[in-house]
Amino acid sequence: MTNDAAGVHLRDGENGPAAIRTFYDEVGGKAFFEKLVHDFYRGVATDPVLKPMYPEEDLGPAEHRLVMFLEQFWGGPGTYSEQRGHPRLRQRHQPFKVNPDARDRWLGHMREAVDLAELPPLQRETLWDYLERAAFAMVNTFDE
Repeated sequence: MTNDAAGVHLRDGENGPAAIRTFYDEVGGKAFFEKLVHDFYRGVATDPVLKPMYPEEDLGPAEHRLVMFLEQFWGGPGTYSEQRGHPRLRQRHQPFKVNPDARDRWLGHMREAVDLAELPPLQRETLWDYLERAAFAMVNTFDE
């Protein structure tokens, strides 16, 4: 697909792989995101506020969805959109009470996962900046 305004070829198809080197490639591709998300969900599994937000008893399906989403967002395969359509993050999170406490817990578990990843500083800050902004955007209530 070509972005006519910039004349840049970004993907080899609507949801296909990126045609240029991406953040996804720089951090190690699928293996990186699988480990990041697995480390994150280890914390979520024991969190009394976050765990009840996951409809499946087993966090495996949620883990798989987050891996697909992050892969696609960072320039990897477009599998998330192929299987689930547009991400619509705020809409998908609307049924859950995402207050500042839930956001901070989510960020705490994700910070631990990012720390375990031992990324170079530029990639670490790039990833963390996005995760933090996304977490703040998901807040949909200030009720306790």
